[in-house]
Amino acid sequence: MSLELGLILLAIVALIALSAFFNGSETALTAASRARMHAMEQEGHAGAKGVNKLLSTPEKMIGTVLLGNTLVDVLASALAASLAVMLVGDVGLIYATVIMTLLIVIFAAVLPKTYALVSPDKVALMVAPIMHFIVIALSPVTKAIEIIVRWILKLTPSTRDDAANILAAHEEIRGTIDLQTKEGTVARHDAEMLGGVLDLRDLQVADIMIHRTKMETLNADESPQAIVDEILHSQYTRMPIWRDEPENIVGVLHTKDLLIALGRSAWDISKLDIMSFATPPWFVPDTTAVKHQLNAFLKRKAQMALVVDEYGEVQGLISLEDILEEIVGQIADEHDTHEAHIRVQADGTVNVDGTVAIRDLNRHMDWDLPDEEATTMAGLVIHEAQTIPEPGQVFTFYGYRFEILRKTRNKISAIRVKPVEAGGADTAVEASALRS
Repeated sequence: MSLELGLILLAIVALIALSAFFNGSETALTAASRARMHAMEQEGHAGAKGVNKLLSTPEKMIGTVLLGNTLVDVLASALAASLAVMLVGDVGLIYATVIMTLLIVIFAAVLPKTYALVSPDKVALMVAPIMHFIVIALSPVTKAIEIIVRWILKLTPSTRDDAANILAAHEEIRGTIDLQTKEGTVARHDAEMLGGVLDLRDLQVADIMIHRTKMETLNADESPQAIVDEILHSQYTRMPIWRDEPENIVGVLHTKDLLIALGRSAWDISKLDIMSFATPPWFVPDTTAVKHQLNAFLKRKAQMALVVDEYGEVQGLISLEDILEEIVGQIADEHDTHEAHIRVQADGTVNVDGTVAIRDLNRHMDWDLPDEEATTMAGLVIHEAQTIPEPGQVFTFYGYRFEILRKTRNKISAIRVKPVEAGGADTAVEASALRS
């Protein structure tokens, strides 16, 4: 009798250990870093290859774990009940239920799952060979489970839903970047660059283009000497050329083409025919996705395009450098003019030009001002205030206080911005005419 009790007790311990193995394996395999495992497999790590093979068919792995875990838990509970009844009678069922619940929760669930979460990659590499064998052994049963699961998943977004999967992947990557930045693993500048790459898919060229009011252009009807003088005083190597009216762009002049033409004319500027070596303008819709425009630049081997609206009117221009700056931040060389468009004050406020892009201010100050309805700071204030404010007026929305400093005609040229204190008005708009 004592031998039988001992064998039952030993079987219960073994079954609890198996339950712990299944629980820990599931946690480790689902929490393991896919990117790290992929990199290790590329380096020839056999264990990582086994982990990736298991994760490539998650239905089989999860089905095997659930099946094995259920079997051992039910069998362990049945043996414990039988043992308890043999020892203390029918009341032993209650004792067995309480004791087995505690044992399974502590030793078969919480403990192995916690250990697996602490070192998921290490545990995943350890259990992968054993799990691979168990998956093969239980494949007939798990195949039936897989068919049932696939049939049910047809009613929900599955791995065949490309749009949902792309969005989930981008959100997962962004979440990982944000988490690693907060923990100090990834530098803020590196995180901004990685975030800039992800943001390209959400931006249109209208969001980052140079507006037509800030474009430097050339008049085709001016004398060659005047055009050369303008180019010499400009910081740009490519300049649009217009005729009759500024919106009528007829060409783009590259300084390298100008130098070649000057050399051919024995450096006699009066002999130049500017339009003869100007390149045709390239027009793109303002709704073009920045990611697609980047691909178009690379495919066409061009670096600048004119942006037009739905009516064909020129709205601005976009260059390859503008797109790269969305990723790496401001790019400046020895010929760029350095203007302080964002000026942080000693009292914590920030003075910005009205033309400053909301995205640039958010990146510079680590703020979260919305840029869905407006591109520039002036546009944001006008959109929220529903009017063109006067200097001295103050508005508070989205948790920030905006004071209008200067206005030129109908254009806001300078704004003072400051985050409001916690508990302040977040969405209310106050327009008090403060005069200094």
